[in-house]
Amino acid sequence: MTIENEDKTTANWMKEAQKGYIRMGVLILLNKKPSHGYEIMKEINSRTKGFWQPTAGGVYPILRDLEKSGYIKGHWETQKNRRLKVYKITQSGELILRHSILKQTEIFNNIGVLFREFSRDVLNVEATDGSMPTIPSPFTPFLEEEVGSNRSLKELENERKHIRVTVKRMQERLKILDKRIVEIKKDTQTDSSEKRA
Repeated sequence: MTIENEDKTTANWMKEAQKGYIRMGVLILLNKKPSHGYEIMKEINSRTKGFWQPTAGGVYPILRDLEKSGYIKGHWETQKNRRLKVYKITQSGELILRHSILKQTEIFNNIGVLFREFSRDVLNVEATDGSMPTIPSPFTPFLEEEVGSNRSLKELENERKHIRVTVKRMQERLKILDKRIVEIKKDTQTDSSEKRA
């Protein structure tokens, strides 16, 4: 498989996953306050620091589907001489949101175990201090009131320590890979020289 095919496959997987995550993100945001579609798109973009850039073509079908399913309810308002449909979460929406977050947390915990095994077995990253890299939940930006505002000094310092340890391990891994690449290139040049002689 070529790198281009790998990139396309990964992009398709991420696109499918994002649809479900944006659906849950919309419910989380509407659970905080009623909003119209454009506000939701801006908030998702802002909270994910541009990682998710939902479009009207992506968000409005989700809003229609959630409304049709009874998870949200929309009503028309006039704001600055414009008619906007403002949505709010329903009781059914709150229930499905809670259930979805519990299920997603379970999935991320299981994926986290696989990720740590992969890091240990394939990347040779071993944590002796319990700071093995973890996969962040895609819902963290939605669940925080303001990104980073609720976090204590200790939480921020722990995250910084975790990032530094991870960077150090990746730098060590890069040195090992660089050394191995140099060895392979040297062996290849030696083999080529011997064949010509």
